[in-house]
Amino acid sequence: MSTEQEFTTNLSLKEKAVFFLQTVASGKVHEAYKTYVGPDFRHHNPYFRGDAESLMLAMEENAAMNPHKILEVKLAIQERDTVVVHSHVKQNPEDLGGAVVHIFRFQNNQIVELWDIGQPIPEESPNKNGMF
Repeated sequence: MSTEQEFTTNLSLKEKAVFFLQTVASGKVHEAYKTYVGPDFRHHNPYFRGDAESLMLAMEENAAMNPHKILEVKLAIQERDTVVVHSHVKQNPEDLGGAVVHIFRFQNNQIVELWDIGQPIPEESPNKNGMF
């Protein structure tokens, strides 16, 4: 077993979901998929085919276009094989960004299903509580 495999084996599913997102946001998309995604992965993003390869390529393209992306995890919740991560994602430091929720389903300690929901942060809002 490699050191990387030993490291990821000892992580909770919640930690794996967060590390997956942080690794993708840092531009290491292929590494994130290789480390955390299972062979039967599928996703529910309506803008891409439902397989791992199409989403990975889109994430790699986004990382190349936005090398200074910022992902700040606000909350991560795990229940059995499901993890929900609420984050503030900015494509660059000047971007207001958006609130994003990723829902992961794990099987055999690997991500096998993913949903993502995003809402842009408006420049002005009557809600003084903010989005986070």
